[in-house]
Amino acid sequence: MQLFYTDVFVLPLPAGHRFPMEKYSRLREALLASGEFSIGDFHLPHAASDTELARAHDPDYIRQVCCGQLSEKAQKAIGFPWSAGMVERSRRSAGATICACRSALTIGSVAANLAGGTHHAFRDRGEGFCVFNDAAVAARAMQAEGRAERILIVDCDVHQGNGTASILAGDGSIFTFSIHGARNFPFTKENSDLDIELPDGCGDEAYLAHLCDGLATAFDLARPDLVIYLAGADPYHDDRLGRLGLSFAGLADRDRQVFAHSRARGIPVAIAMAGGYARQIDDTVAIHATTIRLARQLWR
Repeated sequence: MQLFYTDVFVLPLPAGHRFPMEKYSRLREALLASGEFSIGDFHLPHAASDTELARAHDPDYIRQVCCGQLSEKAQKAIGFPWSAGMVERSRRSAGATICACRSALTIGSVAANLAGGTHHAFRDRGEGFCVFNDAAVAARAMQAEGRAERILIVDCDVHQGNGTASILAGDGSIFTFSIHGARNFPFTKENSDLDIELPDGCGDEAYLAHLCDGLATAFDLARPDLVIYLAGADPYHDDRLGRLGLSFAGLADRDRQVFAHSRARGIPVAIAMAGGYARQIDDTVAIHATTIRLARQLWR
């Protein structure tokens, strides 16, 4: 199982910034410490090119990002101050999901981006800590490279994948499924191909029942050659931005459901981490690590 990491590309943030940047390096350390992975499983991705990005993003937006010409309003919407480091990390994060998709399709099983899941990035703007939409960029890359024709994006982050839904609206070859908190950010939702909105405090049993139904519908309608799975850690009950009530066990069962539906149909899966803002960063790291470890165990 190939794992693509970007934590060496540092996005400089001011002291006290609420984005948990250190979770990425700690996730890689936790996976190595588990004894289930070796150094050879971890790979640096390429930086997504302008050509790759432009399949999902407006060329003028790409130029503004890369040349440091974003307005103050645009930077505020993203939530990160502009820097060359932000540009490099954003390109590498999109590249990592492209690499994970290529790997999963090549070996016919599973691969992962140990970051990514930047689903609030729209074609012509970013928001919510998302600059480039790695899932949309990677899906379009796989199609352009002739590796996959039909793709299913399963977004289990607690926040709706509004940017993904907007970029891919009307594209019948890429099916977007988002299961998320109804009253959480973004407060103006887009229309995914399938949206399941859940009430605040929704716990394991109800969440998993809705997910099971949603996955059955999504797989039947999408008929995918590839699944891109956004495995957000933020449905966790102690997540600062989550507002749902899932336990560690419930989140692991969520992952098993996604993987089981994919394996039963023989469909490769590329994983991206998406959000996670637990009050204790160790909890976020543990949730993400469990996702990767379960994938490795189930496809062993």
